[in-house]
Amino acid sequence: MDLSPGTPRFNLPIALTLSRIVVIPVFLVLTPVRPITGALVFIAASLTDFLDGYLARRSGTITKFGIILDPIADKFLVISALILLVDMGRISVWIATIIIAREFLITGLRVVALSKDIVIPAELGGKLKTTAQIASIICLILSRTISPFGLDLFDIGTVLIWAAVVLSITSGMQYSVAFWKKIAS
Repeated sequence: MDLSPGTPRFNLPIALTLSRIVVIPVFLVLTPVRPITGALVFIAASLTDFLDGYLARRSGTITKFGIILDPIADKFLVISALILLVDMGRISVWIATIIIAREFLITGLRVVALSKDIVIPAELGGKLKTTAQIASIICLILSRTISPFGLDLFDIGTVLIWAAVVLSITSGMQYSVAFWKKIAS
């Protein structure tokens, strides 16, 4: 693992991370007019989040740049989707605000910790939060387009977004406590 400062190294995991940022405008333009295509773009971008970390660990190409860029790319994608869902009338602005505020807080803490060469790994709560966010966003995008097996995707997406709010708050508190413990030691 190369955590030394210096020139960022471009590799496949970094390219996958950057692709999440690059597809955001495509996602934002497509989704209101072609929700299924927009959802597929979002799904593909979300899958790169899991793939880039796996490849970086497997190939030993974890870098400080990648550790900083990966959560930023994740946040850009999710925040863009939440704002779009507010605009589309699928979620309320305060739900988006809670999730977005948590993302900014934790990303800020991660950057501060990393500047002190402290890496605080993602915990189960954060991973569950991300999964709930992604699933809720997909359901809410598709909610007025398809109804697989007669399921109401809006109701499912609403339950999942509420789960994401609860997990955002609890995992945010867990991460904050872990941050302060690491900084104090």
